[in-house]
Amino acid sequence: MSGLALASLLGDEAERQREFPICRRVAYFAHAAVGPLPRCVVAAMTAYLQRVSEHPQNFDGVMAEMDSVRKSAARLLGAEAEEIALLGPTSLGLSLFALGLEWAAGDEVVCYRDDYPAIVYPWLELRRRGVEIVYLQPATLGMITPEVVAAALTKRTRLVALASCNFLTGFRPDLVPIGRLLRERGVRFAVDGIQSVGAFPLIAPEVDFLSVDSHKWLLGPETAGIVFVKKERFEELRPILLGGANVAAPDNIAQDEIRFPPDARRYEPGALNFAGLCGMKAAIDLILELGPESIADHLRQLKGILLERLYSLGCSILSPADGAGTSSITSFSHPSTDSAKLVRALEEEGVIVSLRFDRAGKSYVRVSPHFYNTVGEVERMIRVLERTLKVR
Repeated sequence: MSGLALASLLGDEAERQREFPICRRVAYFAHAAVGPLPRCVVAAMTAYLQRVSEHPQNFDGVMAEMDSVRKSAARLLGAEAEEIALLGPTSLGLSLFALGLEWAAGDEVVCYRDDYPAIVYPWLELRRRGVEIVYLQPATLGMITPEVVAAALTKRTRLVALASCNFLTGFRPDLVPIGRLLRERGVRFAVDGIQSVGAFPLIAPEVDFLSVDSHKWLLGPETAGIVFVKKERFEELRPILLGGANVAAPDNIAQDEIRFPPDARRYEPGALNFAGLCGMKAAIDLILELGPESIADHLRQLKGILLERLYSLGCSILSPADGAGTSSITSFSHPSTDSAKLVRALEEEGVIVSLRFDRAGKSYVRVSPHFYNTVGEVERMIRVLERTLKVR
């Protein structure tokens, strides 16, 4: 897709369907679940698989190729390549952050109980080590602000763990002032970036640790991911998986001493998901080519149109309507119709969304379009809802 701008892609339906074949069959609005693979990602993975089917695999050579993946990931996050480890899924990185740090009884970790479980459970496991868990208490579901975080901090707070975007409400915390607040307090900051990286810009240096798999907004394959560790934290965060790749073993001979590489490769214990990472690099390069800010602007436009239409249908919107905290995730319900029925009706008409629930058991339709989705596809979804709700 070299040289292709987002406006050109959206303005040429044949090109859009060529680059995103899923558009030929459905209007896909479930990127907060699992994103479809663009043509360029499949091509990159296929090229790798074809190569290793025809030629001997060279482990050292392929590992060297992964340096280009780290560079693309670092460019996307505003980080340095030496701060990038290539690990997925997201939960693997989050578990690394929890289990690789040293803890003392009475230390506190602050997290949000209604974030996705992957950014909650690793910290709950630390209770076995005497760590105390403090839950954030926002006034509105998912709305984590710097003030909410500040209210939870004590002298015993060691780390704050947040999702970069709430998976249900779509609220995006402002990580910059939160990161600065925590840095001033000497508190570490771990982030699950999977619900925003690829859709909205996220600058990793504002956090200490970040993990993101590529299968949602990055439009890459599952289990190909990025783990960011600020280089100042390398000595604090000890690898929890050890192997012949991240511990010095000259000529594959085990040594009596554990010595790690000087960069984030210390967190990669052995062979990586090479085919998947080739695909992830193609996806990242596509996002960089189109421009993260252009992507975010388009998603805000789609959000505005979607909200206007949903309000006109009498829907109740769980997600924030505008402002810095908005995202491409919109969750809604309708007082007259069960959300599961709406999801089924949409799917029957070739519009793919997700069914999600809050802690009280209330169901919502979650809509999460990406940059290649069009206004026409949003209108198509609204027409299906109109028929299902019998709105005139």
